[in-house]
This record gives sequence, C-alpha cells and structure tokens, in this order.
Amino acid sequence: MVIMEEITEAFGETETILVYNNGAQTAYSAGEEQYNKILACWNEMIGGAHDMPAFGVSLDRYTKEEMKKGLWVEFDFKKVLECNGMPFERLLVEVQKNFQGFNIIRYNADYGYDGRCFYLDLVGKNMDKFHDLLLNL
Repeated sequence: MVIMEEITEAFGETETILVYNNGAQTAYSAGEEQYNKILACWNEMIGGAHDMPAFGVSLDRYTKEEMKKGLWVEFDFKKVLECNGMPFERLLVEVQKNFQGFNIIRYNADYGYDGRCFYLDLVGKNMDKFHDLLLNL
C-alpha cells in the first residue's frame, strides 16, 4: 500500500483514466495522448487546491446510479493507495461546469463506492476547462 500525504499526490500514480458520459464509458491508458491531456488539465485545475472535510459519504448503489447521468471521471490506480487513513483503488469525481469544489469518491474492491469521501476546494478556480476537455476528446 502506498500512503499519500495529500490526496492531490495520488493522481500521479494513475494507470487508467475512465470518462463516463451519460453512462457511456471510455478508458484512456497511461501514455496515450488523451490520457496525457486529461491528466495535465486535471493537475492544472487542482494546483493550489485545498483538501477540506468532505460534505458526505458515498453509497455504492446510489453512486452507480448517478454515474449513468452526466459527466464523471475516474482515476484507476490498479493498486491500493491511502490518504488520511482512507484506502482506495480508484477515485471518482462528478464533473460539472462552475464547480469550484467537489467530493472525490473512493472505490475499494471490498466495499465498492461505500464510504467517506475526500473534498477539494479549487480556491477561485472552477471545472469549466476540464469539463469542456472531457466532452471534446
């Protein structure tokens, strides 16, 4: 298990990025041009973000239903990482224009999407550019 000091450190360990658009899934593997574009835009967006207490917890069944609507991005690490005592194998984020902060939902093979979340405040930034990138890949 790899332990991270800050949740933002984890994204450098991503092996696959999955984009869900109204339930349709597209996967991008490390090294692909689209993967690189997504990760660069993501890192630019979260640069300087503040890790905050999450607004809630995720329920696996509810999260899977919500992923069928709207735009989502999931970072798959193919191994267990941990931050703030919370292990995860994947991190899922709902992507919406104007979001200036968001929950990061953890996934574990044993519990699915059940459990506490992370939260990032973008500190004066929003998800507009990232949202548009994902829609135009």
